[in-house]
Amino acid sequence: MPSSNGDSPHSATATMTTAAGAAGVARQFPLPNRDFSIEIPSPQLAAGANGANTLKSPNSLKSARTPSFSREGILGSAQKARNLSQPSDNRPESIANGIPKSTSEESINPLKRRNTDAAVDYPRRRATIACEVCRSRKSRCDGTKPKCKLCTELGAECIYREPGIKLDAGDKLILERLNRIENLLQMNLVGHANGMSLSHDSPNMSNGTGLSGDNLMMPNPSNFVSVIPSGGLGTWSATATNISTMPKVHTNAALHLLQWPLIRDLVSRPYDPQILLQLEMAREPLHSLAKTPCVDLSNTSAYIEAYFDRVNVWYACVNPYTWRSHYRSALSNGFREGPESCIVLLVLALGQASLRGSISRIVPHEDPPGLQYFTAAWSLLPGMMTSNSVLAAQCHLLAAAYLFYLVRPLEAWNLLCTTSTKLQLLLMTPNRVPPDQRELIERIYWNALLFESDLLAELDLPHSGVVAFEENVGLPCGFEGDEQEAVGRDDLWYFLAEIALRRLLNRVSQLIYSKDSMASTTSLEPVVAELDFQLTQWYESLPVPLQFPFTRTMLPDPVQTVLRLRFFACRTIIYRPYILAVLDNEQAILDPAVRDNCTKCLEASIRQLEHITAHHAGHMPYLWQGALSIVSQTLLVMGATMSPSLSTILWSLVPHREAIDQIINDVVMEIERYAVLSPSLSLSAEIIKEAEVRRRAFLSG
Repeated sequence: MPSSNGDSPHSATATMTTAAGAAGVARQFPLPNRDFSIEIPSPQLAAGANGANTLKSPNSLKSARTPSFSREGILGSAQKARNLSQPSDNRPESIANGIPKSTSEESINPLKRRNTDAAVDYPRRRATIACEVCRSRKSRCDGTKPKCKLCTELGAECIYREPGIKLDAGDKLILERLNRIENLLQMNLVGHANGMSLSHDSPNMSNGTGLSGDNLMMPNPSNFVSVIPSGGLGTWSATATNISTMPKVHTNAALHLLQWPLIRDLVSRPYDPQILLQLEMAREPLHSLAKTPCVDLSNTSAYIEAYFDRVNVWYACVNPYTWRSHYRSALSNGFREGPESCIVLLVLALGQASLRGSISRIVPHEDPPGLQYFTAAWSLLPGMMTSNSVLAAQCHLLAAAYLFYLVRPLEAWNLLCTTSTKLQLLLMTPNRVPPDQRELIERIYWNALLFESDLLAELDLPHSGVVAFEENVGLPCGFEGDEQEAVGRDDLWYFLAEIALRRLLNRVSQLIYSKDSMASTTSLEPVVAELDFQLTQWYESLPVPLQFPFTRTMLPDPVQTVLRLRFFACRTIIYRPYILAVLDNEQAILDPAVRDNCTKCLEASIRQLEHITAHHAGHMPYLWQGALSIVSQTLLVMGATMSPSLSTILWSLVPHREAIDQIINDVVMEIERYAVLSPSLSLSAEIIKEAEVRRRAFLSG
């Protein structure tokens, strides 16, 4: 178990520590231009004392780092998997069939091959293969292709079934071994496509088969991609274009845990996972938006400063070098027309909101800070609705950001759909975007994709289609403009880190939680190992000022705090299926790999919940999403306390048993404070409160 002095959650296989004082380093970097580059080494495997592979500490790698940072480095764990969707008819025949041709059923057993060959020397009077029609009519088939005589006379479709060969136990064992090798090779190719080499760096993924990444190095001259068999985990279809997008059907949402064994006993009635969406759809609209806007412009400089200091770090979508010209345009129009007026008002709204702390601590029935500016901007949005400019898309995105702050996820989604439509129209023909706005549209695009992915993780909403352009949109590099005009920093590093982590979170949903992905813990193991390795590599690629320490204490830096919470949330969902396996069958814990992975999952859950007020650091962009993440991790911990084997693991992760009860109690009180903000969070608070009452009753016998 990691100690409280900063050990990484990779306690079973690796140790990660961060440089002392990383939390206190200021995030001020000279922003690179579009030509900058850097190399950040990947984590390396070293042989441990017992011969096992262990991941080297980040500190052992820092001396090898070059002194600058890049988009490529920070996004190392999220490079695009471009080759994952080759149709089977474009792949080499040996792979398209699922098993290499040289090791097909016909060639596995030489004796069977000789018997098959021998049959050629003794022709039979009946056709070797009868078509389906002749089989059903029990008629003699003449074997003529493409149509036999009978099917020709009947005008029927003539289908020949390929001959089968019965497999003995040895054949099946070999085929299972080949399938496992193919799974590992698939993950190896995924690693290569994402800028990683599984065979060199990833954890040993063998499970009693004697196979490891090092045993499987092989050239890949054709860059082919095979398909994991349908019985395996994470099947890629030929139509999928990117595994780093949210699947249209998945079981990753918080309320899906209410269908798990033991956890479902904590609620008095079953809940449809769609209930949160239904509640948000039936919600009363914002009445204040119908009022005539009344705007106080006496304190704008403080709110603008607050925006660039506290808000733009999350979204990075307002250029501090062109801000003054925007403000002058808005002022000349009296803040009554034009996209510049709308953008300025939304910046003022978000800036004022950032000065008040978490909206969950604002007095009920009091107007939230920034609402007067947002109302004024809202009155200008109809004019932006029919405009397909980059600035019109920026207006809708910033308005969606403020609605997320107000915990209005569905209203924010409606604006995001409009943003998505404008983006797609602009990106369909690249010359539609003026050169001086290309950096801006890239940032608007990635914000829209991040927002949409967060919503799709919890709500069954239609996909906007904006993800189709992901392969063609570049990554942010840095705004340009007159530096003397800058009103704040262009803080880009958090934004890049969040893009990479969101893509990894989407990959987890695709490979583990999509409708065809759930499988046995054995088939789960190589996928989980690779995803956890990519999460580690994401952490390793962070610039040092963002590389949060793994201490058990709260951090003073809000960016590090949010990244650490997102890290543990991602790690929890990577390993969560192992908790389900044990809740479903306590005997599963007897497998050392299952026990180890359950420990990793529960440890990450505890780390996300142990300082509940730390989540306030991300309440501007993530309150609603973060609250549902808290609820899902708490339900997971509750279920674990009711399992004899999982509860034993839990007690080893906290100083004393009462600590778990205190953590859960703190969560219940915190989520109750959110209940007034949203009907979906109100229901979540009711569920978590009832679950805790029932859990205590269960444990008391």
